[in-house]
This record gives sequence, C-alpha cells and structure tokens, in this order.
Amino acid sequence: MLRLLSLLSLIALPFADALSPVHLACQLQKPAGHSPLEGCAPGTIYVSQNDPKAHFSSVQQAVLSLPKKGAATILVGAGDYHETVNVTRKDPITLLGQLNPRTAFDRAGNASTRNLVHIWNNDFVQTGMDDAQSAVLLVAPSFNASLIGAGPTGAPLQPLFGNVDFKAYNIDFENRAANFSISQALVTDISYANASFYGCAFASYQDTWYTGRNASTYVVDSIIYGQTDYLFGFGTAWFERVTLANRACGGGIAAWKGTNLTDAPGNRYGAYISNSRIIRSPDANATTVTAGQCFLGRPWNDLATTVYLNTYMDDSINPAGWKPFDSARPVIMNTTFYAEYHSHGPGGNVSARIPLEHILTTEEAKNFALEKVFLEHPQWIDYEYQISTELKDDPD
Repeated sequence: MLRLLSLLSLIALPFADALSPVHLACQLQKPAGHSPLEGCAPGTIYVSQNDPKAHFSSVQQAVLSLPKKGAATILVGAGDYHETVNVTRKDPITLLGQLNPRTAFDRAGNASTRNLVHIWNNDFVQTGMDDAQSAVLLVAPSFNASLIGAGPTGAPLQPLFGNVDFKAYNIDFENRAANFSISQALVTDISYANASFYGCAFASYQDTWYTGRNASTYVVDSIIYGQTDYLFGFGTAWFERVTLANRACGGGIAAWKGTNLTDAPGNRYGAYISNSRIIRSPDANATTVTAGQCFLGRPWNDLATTVYLNTYMDDSINPAGWKPFDSARPVIMNTTFYAEYHSHGPGGNVSARIPLEHILTTEEAKNFALEKVFLEHPQWIDYEYQISTELKDDPD
C-alpha cells in the first residue's frame, strides 16, 4: 500500500493559502540553537521522538500529563508516531503539527502535502471488538461513550459530555492495517465532544471517519481517504473544502445514523459536505473505482441525513446517487433526508438521482448554512484559519 505522504503529493488541492495565523509561529521548525517552542503560547508541551528538548516522545504521553483544568497546547514534532491518541479530558486541547518553513509557504503545495506529522496505528475490527477499539484518534469522555455498537440504534446513550474544544492542525492520521479485504478500521472516533481539524488528512478504507453521539465536528482544508461508508456516525459533522478520495466503491461514501429527537430535541444530526470535491484516490485502480460505481451514501438507519453543497464529483459517482443499506433493508424510507445543491462535474448530474432525494433550490440551501446546522455560531471553530477562496474542480 502506498504511504499516505506519497499519496498526498499526487493530489493537488486548491487550498494553497491555508495556514493558521494564530499558531503558525509555533508550528514552524526553528533554526539550530533556538528553542522549538519559540512563538508558542506559554505552557505549550513539546513532543518529539528525536529532540532531547522534548517533554515527551509520544502524543498520548503528553495528553495524559495534562491537568484537568485549563486550555492546553501540544506541539508535535516532525515524525511518524505509531500510537493511539485517546482524549478523555474535558477542557480545550490543541494539537499542532510542526511545519518546515521552507515548504510551509509553497503556493504549489497545500496544507496537507506540507504535513510532517503522521499519527497511525494498524488495528482493525476482529471478533468481539467494538469498531471504536480500532480508532487512531478517540475524543470521548469514557470508554462506554466511545463505543459505537451495532445495528441501526448503536450503543446506549450516555449521560455525559467530554472535550468542549479539541483542535488539530496539520497532522495526518492513518490506519495502516486497512485495505479493501479487511474489516472496519477507524481513524477517528469523536463522541460526546466538539472537535475541529485544519489542514489534516485521514486515511483508511472502511469507516474512516466517525462522529458519534452528541458530537459536533468541523473539518476544513483536509483529505479523507476511504472505500466503504467512510463517513459515518450519529452526530453533526461539517466538512468544508475537503477532498473525499475514493480508494474503492463499497456501500456509500456516507452512512449516517439519525437520532430520535427524544434523545436530542431539535438537533440537526447528519453529514454536511460543503464546497468540496469527490475524486478517485491516487491508489485506486481500474477495478476498484470505475465510472458510475460509487454511491454518495446509504442510510445506516431510517433517520439518516446527508447533504452535499456545491461539491464537485468525478465520474466515479453513480447517477442514482444513493442506495439502500443492504438486502435486509432494501428501501430508503422517507424519514431519511438526502439532499444536494449545485453538484457539478461528471458525477454531479442530478437528473437520474433517486426520486426521494431533495434537489435544493438556492433559497432552500440557505437553510443548511453552518450556523443553522449547528443551531448556533460554534465558538469551538477557528474562524481565523485562512483558506483560499478559489476551489479548483479538476484534481490535476
């Protein structure tokens, strides 16, 4: 399997201006003789596998060292970190991936291809395991809260909430166990928490991204690689200017579970993909991703919601767009909400979409602005993160 770094170099993303003005001075590697924490917020913890100035050699060690109270920042030095990062702490945490000053400002690159930090494991779901136990990154208040469970209702609802503001910048998270012949192998499990990601990449095959119960997630300027149901969850997930890279076509891109409103009154749970694009992954071959083979989604339960807004779709997308979950549930019920607005590209022709889908007008699409989806202006999102205003359709 191609390593994630080499894959990233083959995807020309349109977000060349994307960096954090708040954290960049901390993220840039420093010259010899200088402290690696120059430009960082006071109290920043430094993780490195080969720098004697580091406080810790693993990210998880740094997370476990944090006091219960107060915002915390962890600078992660360049390198490959074979570990699982498990965040149960409630107060804010920011993970910063180190950047090379010689390449950080290369307009021919992008935030993801510049990333120097790779966090990975190689666990996959085996008999008796919950899907969550394969994740590379878990942000959840307890073990029970991280559990996904089985079937259309999943694990029992937990009466607690975890991290109120988890952020990660310029870090690649990868499950290297996964390929198209292996079962579920998660990259993220964000449950009962708020989490946002900037200039990151997430790579697996089945069930790459999970936003769990009572969770809210925001991902911008990032790449997500997968094959089967690789965006799935219960919570509210917003994907802004991301590239969804199809390594193969299995199930659908998004497989969401809706939540009964007695659990979360008024919450607009679902997956929302905005100003983004869907392409074949560079490591997909002709037999795994052919024209018209990939579906935009399938309902994990009958309350599922998935909305694509202003998204480019290559010719791998099936003209029908959506499919039932499996032969045991052969009908997409009208309680499922599937919608598109201004899909474009070879796979963006909506004329043959399933009759149940909503093709939104411009006025209707306004109901799916970020603030209306989250029912607030989320304070845990970094709105100062700078992204290019131009979105390039083709992947070359």
